[in-house]
Amino acid sequence: MHLGDTANADAESWGKPLDGVRILAAEQMQALPYATQLLARLGAEVVKVEHPVHGESGRGSLPAMVDPAGRDVGATFLRNNLNKRSVGLDLKSPEGRDIFLALVPKFDVIAENFKPGTMDRLGLGYDDIAAVAPQAIYLSISGFGNTGDSPYRAWPAYAAVVEAMSGIYEYKAGPDVAPTTIPVGALGDISSGLFAVIGVLAALRHRDRTGLGQYVDIAMYDAMISMTDIVTNFWSMGVRPDRLVPVICEGFRASDGYVVTQIVRDAQFVRLAELIGHPEWVDDPRFATREGWLPHLDDVIRPAIEAWLSTRTKLEASAELTAAGIVAGPSNTAPDVIADPHVANRHMLVEVPRTDDVAEPLLVPGNPVKLSRMTEGPETRMPWVGEHSAEVLSAELGLGADELTALRAAGVIA
Repeated sequence: MHLGDTANADAESWGKPLDGVRILAAEQMQALPYATQLLARLGAEVVKVEHPVHGESGRGSLPAMVDPAGRDVGATFLRNNLNKRSVGLDLKSPEGRDIFLALVPKFDVIAENFKPGTMDRLGLGYDDIAAVAPQAIYLSISGFGNTGDSPYRAWPAYAAVVEAMSGIYEYKAGPDVAPTTIPVGALGDISSGLFAVIGVLAALRHRDRTGLGQYVDIAMYDAMISMTDIVTNFWSMGVRPDRLVPVICEGFRASDGYVVTQIVRDAQFVRLAELIGHPEWVDDPRFATREGWLPHLDDVIRPAIEAWLSTRTKLEASAELTAAGIVAGPSNTAPDVIADPHVANRHMLVEVPRTDDVAEPLLVPGNPVKLSRMTEGPETRMPWVGEHSAEVLSAELGLGADELTALRAAGVIA
């Protein structure tokens, strides 16, 4: 799908479910920008507030492309900021704080993801916002929460930190192996962003009934404990390093890569044995129960499966396994995903033209929330630093050209 395209055009007359919802976001990096981008895709208007000179910290990530002004713009920013406008505003200055507070009553949701206490010190915490707009919903995303009494409240957090603290790294690798950090991208960020969206939607629904705003407080650590539920749940049910769950959930080598299959039932093991030419396994006393699978995974089961896979591609093998009632799928590379017809048919990659003379477009994941009465797109490109400062401040606050010029000269706005 190209930037500016529209899918599901026959639903255009319905509009989008969050049309009319306005979000003012003092945001950085990924967790909150991911959440607000998803809300924008559902129809919300998002105004992003960032530092007037260098913008938010996600712009400084790597890899990067060059924007029209010759500045590097990092990948973290590029994939999380479609469909937004940018206001460059120095929140540390009294004038910047006053402008932010003046904007607050114009918006439904005020969102931030700074280290806990930062917005309070700036005079922009929940109590400050509620004082000027009691109907506003205030969203915070942080490593360990702004409310409650976490011993880690003052710690900054990136995705890898909360992922590690959730226990999932040790669960997968064990104490004698150094953890593989960020094994699935920014799970700690994206999961937090998703729970933030749920919280905002619930708070909006509550406001519809009561007229009151509230504080939505998302801790990334909480989100990861929820996402990695097997760590604590399985432990509570007796799973230990020497007493594993008797299932096969493994990658097996095919002729061009790996196939991942998950076998959790006796009937699936019987189908596997028959498919790969080892029907004798059905009566083998070693496999009389599922507890025999893992002890013989590497000396019996894996060699047999991989011998069968050696004459098949990972996609061919996955199709055969699936047809036999065995859950399986290819372990894809990035080029596999980009070329996948499912991805194209579901509009799950958006092509954004680059601004630095590189012909290959930037790819940003599309919207995974498919609604029958909502169009997908059109999407607008990510904003440059302070690109919409004058537009937003003149429209929302009535600031004239002379006032904007003076604010620029003082370094308050971009």
